[in-house]
Amino acid sequence: MTELRVRVTQDSGSRWRRRAGEYDTLREALEAAEPGDTVTVRPGTFREAVLLDKPVTVLAAGGPGSVRINPPAGVPLTVTAAATVQDLTVEGSDRSLPAVLVTADGARLNTCRIDTQASAGVELAEGASAVLRGCTVANPAGLGVRLRAGARAGLQESEVSAAGQAGIAVLGGAAAVLDRCRIHHAGGAGLLLTGAGSGAELTGCEIYEIRGSGVQAEDGAVGRLTDCTVHRVTGNGLTLDSEAELLLTGCRIHDLPENAADLRGRARLRLERCTLHGFGRGALSVWDADTEVEAEGSEIHSAGGDYPALWVSDGARVSLADCSLHDLPDALFVLDRDSRASAADCSFSRIRSSAVSVSGGAAADLTDCRIQEAGTGLWFRDHGSGGLLTGCEIADVATGVIVAKGADPVLRECTVRGAGDAGVYVSAQGRGTFEDFRVSHGRGFGFHVIDGCRTVLTRCRAEQNGRAGFEFSEAGPVTEGCVSDDVPPPPPALPLPRAALPAAPSPSFAGTLVPPPPLVPPGVPGFGLGPAAGLPGPALVPATARLTSAGPASGPAAIAPIPDCRPADETLADLDALIGLATVKQEVRALIDLITVGRRRRQAGLKAPSLRRHLVFTGAPGTGKTTVARLYGEILAALGVLQRGHLVEVARVDLVGEHIGSTAIRTAAAFDRARGGVLFIDEAYALAPEDGGRDFGREAIDTLVKLMEDHRDEVVVIVAGYTAEMERFLAANPGLSSRFSRTVTFPDYSADELLEIARAQCAEHEYELAEPTEKALREHFASLERGPAFGNGRTARQVFETMVERHAMRVAQLADPSTEELQLLVPEDLPV
Repeated sequence: MTELRVRVTQDSGSRWRRRAGEYDTLREALEAAEPGDTVTVRPGTFREAVLLDKPVTVLAAGGPGSVRINPPAGVPLTVTAAATVQDLTVEGSDRSLPAVLVTADGARLNTCRIDTQASAGVELAEGASAVLRGCTVANPAGLGVRLRAGARAGLQESEVSAAGQAGIAVLGGAAAVLDRCRIHHAGGAGLLLTGAGSGAELTGCEIYEIRGSGVQAEDGAVGRLTDCTVHRVTGNGLTLDSEAELLLTGCRIHDLPENAADLRGRARLRLERCTLHGFGRGALSVWDADTEVEAEGSEIHSAGGDYPALWVSDGARVSLADCSLHDLPDALFVLDRDSRASAADCSFSRIRSSAVSVSGGAAADLTDCRIQEAGTGLWFRDHGSGGLLTGCEIADVATGVIVAKGADPVLRECTVRGAGDAGVYVSAQGRGTFEDFRVSHGRGFGFHVIDGCRTVLTRCRAEQNGRAGFEFSEAGPVTEGCVSDDVPPPPPALPLPRAALPAAPSPSFAGTLVPPPPLVPPGVPGFGLGPAAGLPGPALVPATARLTSAGPASGPAAIAPIPDCRPADETLADLDALIGLATVKQEVRALIDLITVGRRRRQAGLKAPSLRRHLVFTGAPGTGKTTVARLYGEILAALGVLQRGHLVEVARVDLVGEHIGSTAIRTAAAFDRARGGVLFIDEAYALAPEDGGRDFGREAIDTLVKLMEDHRDEVVVIVAGYTAEMERFLAANPGLSSRFSRTVTFPDYSADELLEIARAQCAEHEYELAEPTEKALREHFASLERGPAFGNGRTARQVFETMVERHAMRVAQLADPSTEELQLLVPEDLPV
């Protein structure tokens, strides 16, 4: 008697059906089944091609892998209806046909395995749709999953474990949605998108061990990847061509022999909070006109080769915002006319050669960027090359800015600090416009202009440079309002007899010896030319060349000495003028006295104590913590302890990112913005919540501790918050509390001090307080509850604003109010 192997269970509600039964073959069972039935298959191997032309459910009785479909020829499994297949293994060996062919709308494959040698492991015909959940596809002979024109597929927690060609191919306007899937050991591409209207959306997916590109998009296809990883591929991580578009959010691309992304043919790529590292050639290689890349909040680091990380050429465009580029041979190269790169609030650090290089008539626009530890900060190489740089900081480089061979950039409000050679070097008909530009603490010249270049320097400043602030080997540079600390103040003018007045000035070649201009830009890796190489020694140049140049008006314009800084006593007077805060003022003065005496001891050749200038401010809101921090930074700048003394105020939202690694980037970026000044972290205790667990705030604290140690002389960090909460914050990291020298407590304002703040508000806005109003206002402040929500100075300002509103409502009813009535605040104007 033949063993019964297939059971059909009647799941439909039809009353006119025969009873369920058992059958020897799948074909018989499927012929007997009707829509809605379940076909349960006992373990074993079925040597028959299966056709599902009814909306039935086929499942393996023994679970995944217990039932194998392996016909000798044809398509092993064809689905032409909205059927469901569960736990089956589909095998096949016909390389001209797919192993699973879906031609219907609504098919579902659950925990199935397709292990075959076919043209495609799973193929969706034109217009078909299917969902694969928990499935595995292995097809070393062809494609893993192929979607033809108009097909739609959803893959959930599925895997393409081997494919001779692309792991997943989305063609001709098809669409795929992948959730937590893995694609690996495929050939050609992990994910292939081609054709206008083709698209894919991937979330939490991983693409690796690909013989080709991780993702290849072309011919107008569109893709979106969120929280995905692409790594260990033999080609590019991403390859985009012919108007394809990709958007990556929170993704990681690393360990590649070629480019992390290669774009051509008007393709577009946007990166949001992504990380690119370990690439053998470049991070972003962008070619052709109208090809564009936008990157925001992303990190690019640790190149494996000697190529520029970002290569922009042939008219392409790249835009960076809040990005970090570090540990690279070269960071950003922009080449060819019409190519353009822009960067805002980005950092470039540990760059072996050039951080930014612009050539061939290209342009680079940088705003509020930071360049540190590089061979050359910015190099504008030839005619037509330029751009606009605003508010950029360059530190610890061989050469800050090089302008050569007719290049003509504009740089405004930028700084170069600690250059090994020149801060700014201009040669070979380079030009350049420098406005409010500062060069300090370099070992060479501040501004070194040779070859008579017509460089324009407006309100530029050079201080504490090893050789000279301004060095002009020939007439040519145009200066206005520039100052240097190596220029002594001019002696008092003495009247000369008319006969003794000299004729028109002429340069003298008898006075000043300076080294000849170098044959190559200083600080450029690969060159070691100098006197030891047989070059000529010092040459005679005009005595006026170092300190004068042609001015914008008539006659030469001299570089002026740097004016004295605002004395610390004036800033301390502003501190003393603040209302209340007696103990705070005493603490700050004690710190200033320690710093001042320490400087005098060093000047006298004595040892000075090593002071930690970082502070903890504790107290309720509205007690003047931010104001005192700003004055403290200005005082330290006046004493020469800080370079700028500016204040950068941040809170948790500015430091903590959404995924692992982004917090360290944000914290480092905020620290970089504060270089030379004060980093003020308000409500710092929010970085260490009581129930934080794996909260990313701990990552911000750990990053901050290391930066405070590595750059202890460059930034003063002040953390502020409620007293009890700040104790928890300081305990969050073993080294945190030791970084701060002392805690300054800001007490609540008394009723009299709040009244004084209200009086100041009245004077500033031209109002007056009647005597009864002052009495009522003092009583009002004394009656306020001093709980956690009490705003101190903020409360006083809010009360004043309320009084102004109530005064306006009252006076508006008067037909012709007098000047006194327009100014006078009365008790009725107080808040109810």
